Amino acid sequence: MAKKRKHHEEEHADETWLIPYADLLTLLLALFIILFASSEMDSKKYDQIMRSLNSAFNGGVSLFEKSQIPPITLDPTDKNHDKTQDFTQQSRSTIVLTEATKEQLAQMKQELEDMLELQKQLNQYIADNGLSTQLETKLNEDQLVITIRDNALFGSGSAEVKPEARRLAQAIGAMLAKYPNYQIEVAGHTDNIPISTAQFETNWDLSSKRALNFFKILLQTSQIDQKRFSVIGRGEFQPITTNATAEGRAMNRRVEVSILRNIKTGTSLSAPTQ
Repeated sequence: MAKKRKHHEEEHADETWLIPYADLLTLLLALFIILFASSEMDSKKYDQIMRSLNSAFNGGVSLFEKSQIPPITLDPTDKNHDKTQDFTQQSRSTIVLTEATKEQLAQMKQELEDMLELQKQLNQYIADNGLSTQLETKLNEDQLVITIRDNALFGSGSAEVKPEARRLAQAIGAMLAKYPNYQIEVAGHTDNIPISTAQFETNWDLSSKRALNFFKILLQTSQIDQKRFSVIGRGEFQPITTNATAEGRAMNRRVEVSILRNIKTGTSLSAPTQ
């Protein structure tokens, strides 16, 4: 019985050769795929591309230096000529930065500094006046957003700006006037509770009128160029939290003043044309 058990264990142990054998088959399959794909490429063209790529990776080209990549000369009659040329064009565009691109980078840096400074001023005003429950600021890659709760500006169901809210509008307008190079968007938002009154048939009407009235006060108190503004009513369709609770609905009823960056962080930088 002992001999039979030992013999059975040895047979089971010998099956471990399947693991490296399976790995070898996988590698062979990958090799055949590569060889098949390579057979479709002209060897001369392949050598030219490889020399160019090797120069790019080993030549130490700086982002702000002119590329030293040797040009790739292709046969214009080659059906793959256009595709390969497009690839080469894109490769050069990622390496070479023009003077215009450098200016864009400098402008992006300046805009970020402006937004951070304006946000600092706004946050200081909020702290000094105990308005942290009514106002907040948020900076993202596209804009600086000032969110004002509706109860700080309007009565329930009303678009008439409260007299005491004019001081707030004056303070915000004075800060915005220091940064004349940015577009400003004033957007009104509501909760999802339907409204139907003699003055406002829908939440679209209410949000639009609230945004417009606050914009008018900003314009009157700061003398900001009207061309910098856009006014939008977004109704109930861009909530920042749930409308299932009274607290959530109160947060969704708001006016947002957005200072828009001219160059977004995700903007593609200009590249030289060939």
